[in-house]
Amino acid sequence: MKKLVLLFSLIIGFTSFGQNDTKAENLLKEVSNKIKAYDNISLDFKYELNNVSENIKQETRGDVVIEGDKYKLNVLGITRIYDGKTLYTISPEDEEVTISSENTDEEGTITPSKMLSFYEDGYTYKMDIIQNVLGRKIQYVKLNPIDTNSEIKHVLLGIDATTNHIYNLIEIGKNGTKTTLTVNSFKTNEPISKTLFTFDEGKYSDYFINKID
Repeated sequence: MKKLVLLFSLIIGFTSFGQNDTKAENLLKEVSNKIKAYDNISLDFKYELNNVSENIKQETRGDVVIEGDKYKLNVLGITRIYDGKTLYTISPEDEEVTISSENTDEEGTITPSKMLSFYEDGYTYKMDIIQNVLGRKIQYVKLNPIDTNSEIKHVLLGIDATTNHIYNLIEIGKNGTKTTLTVNSFKTNEPISKTLFTFDEGKYSDYFINKID
């Protein structure tokens, strides 16, 4: 979960600062402006983690709906609902609901409400390769962490050159781990329920409610 959370944090955004490739910076701004114009976004995604030396291979799928600061995320059997003020993490396996205020400064906090807005500190970026993926032209932007102590070697962000939507994100760790988040379905301005981001405690009367101040 932590690795997946870090990947979403990378998708959240990249702040402009010196020594960035101008073309890469302009592309990210174009993607950001397009994303901000949508009322809501619905994503289905695939998550893969591979480390050949450690013989580790994991794959899972998930989905998320985002509207402004609110979101509902389903991944790894866990549902996270953020109503703009409070984060509800629902774990059926543990029969537990954790209720907390979302702290975006805490490492490992997932904030899909800010996905694809491209304004997070910590990376320099430049244009990388272009690939043809199933008939789609994918332009990659390479991100290098400013922090030399980072566990991340670099990140490749794949952007569909036709739609300016994110296709995938590939994180390469210094320990040889390759983590990939691929967007399978990208829908916008979908009709959504008014209660989608509302937590109904009555549905979880048998669950342990863990409230964190």
